This record gives sequence, C-alpha cells and structure tokens, in this order.
Amino acid sequence: MNLSRMALGLSYSGQQYEGWQSQLSGQTVQDHLEKALANFAQTPLKTLCAGRTDSGVHALLQVVHFDTPVQRELSSWVRGTNRYLPSDVAVQWAREVPKEFHARACARSRRYSYLLLQSPVRPSIEYERVGWVAKPLDLSAMRQAAQLLLGTHDFTSFRASQCQALSPIKTISHLEISQKSAHAEHAYFRFDFEANAFLHHMIRNIMGCLVQVGLGEQGPQWIKEVIEARDRKQAAPTFSAQGLYFLGPSYDPQWGLPIGAPSYDWIL
Repeated sequence: MNLSRMALGLSYSGQQYEGWQSQLSGQTVQDHLEKALANFAQTPLKTLCAGRTDSGVHALLQVVHFDTPVQRELSSWVRGTNRYLPSDVAVQWAREVPKEFHARACARSRRYSYLLLQSPVRPSIEYERVGWVAKPLDLSAMRQAAQLLLGTHDFTSFRASQCQALSPIKTISHLEISQKSAHAEHAYFRFDFEANAFLHHMIRNIMGCLVQVGLGEQGPQWIKEVIEARDRKQAAPTFSAQGLYFLGPSYDPQWGLPIGAPSYDWIL
C-alpha cells in the first residue's frame, strides 16, 4: 500500500480536554483529532505530536504527523478535518512531508508562553486562559531568578513524579519575562520559554518557583539552590495549567513547514 506522510498544524483551547494524549475516556485532543480525521478520510489514522500537553494547557501550534493511503488537496485536509472537530480545536495548515519527517524527533526546540494576571480580583473574561496571583510581583527579582535557569541543567527538582523522560538534563535557551500594567495593582506578565525539550510539568514547576520569588517569599538565588538539590520536594508546588500555551516546535527549514499560524495573533 502506498502511504503518504502528512503534517498538520493544530491549535486548541485546552480547558475542556484531558490533555493531548489519547485516554480511555476519549476526552483528549488526540482522540478528537483522530476521530475527525477518520470521518474525513473514511479510514482510521493514528497521529504523533511534537509535544504532549497536559489537561488545561492550550496550543497555538501543535504539529502532528500521520501516514495515510488517502490522497486529498492540502486545503481539503484543513477544511475537511475541521468540519468534524469541536469548535475549540482547529487545523491551521496541512503539508505533505518526506517519510523521514517525525513531528517529535525532528523538532530542534519547543516554545511555550505562560500568561499570568496579577490582580486583587480574580480573572473573569480571561478565566482559564491566564494564571492568577492576587498580590504584586517583583519583575526584577523574577528576571534575576530566570537567568539562573538558562543553559543545560539537571532539572530533577522541576520534574513530575510520573515523568517518563529518559534524562532530566535539558537545555533552556530562552527565558524572558515581560510585563504590561494597567495600574499599580493590576498587571499582566508573560513568561516565554524555549528549550530543546521539557520534562513533565517542568514549566509549571518553574512557574511556581518564579512566582514565589516574585512575591518575595524567596530570593532570586534560591532558584540555584533548587536546581542543585535535584529534589522535587525543594521546589514550589506545581502552578496552574490555565495560563500555559504551547507555541509550537521549531524545525529545520528543509522540512518546509510554516513557522507560525493565524492563531499566533491572539497572543503575540
């Protein structure tokens, strides 16, 4: 049977789903995507993603690949699959790729953003789309702490107990924190992460520590102590998933894949 390998760029709001990876409940993004693809292509199709997301985590550009005997126009893969997807999940683009392409293994890095609301009043319109702290945060202190996370480290202290990664050693190449304030008590913070790969709950555990530093509960140098401890119990509790967005993987230009999607305009 002659099979073609297809890659799709996918965006979704994560609050209604039990994460990316297929579960018996059928309430994951992968389950809904594969059901939609099967309805469109009239044959079962199995997908593999660039980066698994947890329950409640959003994606602006998840990339998946699958092999199929079905031949369709690229625009048909987009419109046809979207016809069967829930309203909060949408295919953004489709490309035929060489058989050597692998959505996960070919990714050079992965990018995430975390949006955090600082306000004495809880979120309303942004509910489940931002994290929240009620007290003021010290941007300068968080930035100092973030610098200590850059580079290659053993991130065992930020690793969930159920993590299946073979090694806790990862390289964070970019970690930037920006702030947009409406007034003294109300501000939005954006945390941008890029690494070769992330451990399970790694970003949310880092966020818990950065927030403790921002609140003045720990000094910036405490982050170095947490890293060196290689002990999850030494870090802060896991922070909320609600403000976490998977921006997508980066690939070598040879694969010819888009580097963004229209959904990026919502956050960038």
